[in-house]
Amino acid sequence: MHPYLAEFLGTMLLLLMGVGVVANVSLKNSFANGAGWVVITFGWGFGVFIGVIVAGPYSGAHINPAVSIGLAVAGKFPWQEVPPYILAQVAGAISGALIAWLQFSDHYNLTEDKDAILGTFCTGPAIKNTPKNLFSELTGTFVLVFVVLYLSDATFSAGSLPDAKIGLGSVGALPVALLVVGIGMSLGGTTGYAINPARDLGPRLVHTLVPIKGKRDSNWPYAWIPVVGPTAGASLAAVLYLAIM
Repeated sequence: MHPYLAEFLGTMLLLLMGVGVVANVSLKNSFANGAGWVVITFGWGFGVFIGVIVAGPYSGAHINPAVSIGLAVAGKFPWQEVPPYILAQVAGAISGALIAWLQFSDHYNLTEDKDAILGTFCTGPAIKNTPKNLFSELTGTFVLVFVVLYLSDATFSAGSLPDAKIGLGSVGALPVALLVVGIGMSLGGTTGYAINPARDLGPRLVHTLVPIKGKRDSNWPYAWIPVVGPTAGASLAAVLYLAIM
């Protein structure tokens, strides 16, 4: 499988499972309605597990622009491959969110809570405080990328792409899944822990475009935070990793 296709499919599966679990818990008349935060964090963790299993052998399973950028900053991934990886990830995120919307479309149209509907697609602050919201996304992504870098095999090179298939898949699907669950349980309650620009941007675009009865706006003024915060957090993780190693 081509690495770009692997990134597309891995991110698509991640978002299908992730948007799906939040929709399952949040939308009216779903059997899982009200299941709570623990179910959501495990659902996202299992989504990462599934995406890594599929994409890992072929692309390293970044499935996250922040991971691609962090690995490039750390010298473990070629910079020229970052833009096409990000494009594949965003396209995969859009596709996964669109499939999840199709799955739950009847439930979306029955749900009266407009904020809950938006929250199935993208993140937002529990308490609006722009500097702290940005810090929250930075911190969560810092933990993700720093641990991935720390656990990854240091013998990987950043030369040709076949020799640089380092990413979430290099750590192993289950440890990365548990890492994401841990971040969600410990740090996720402030902003919904996007920790992935594609994870937020793609579904937010889907929310804007798809027909849902009585939906609210997509809160685009907030959308830069889950892009800039994770990118900065991943870059700082890489810089610290290089300083320690």
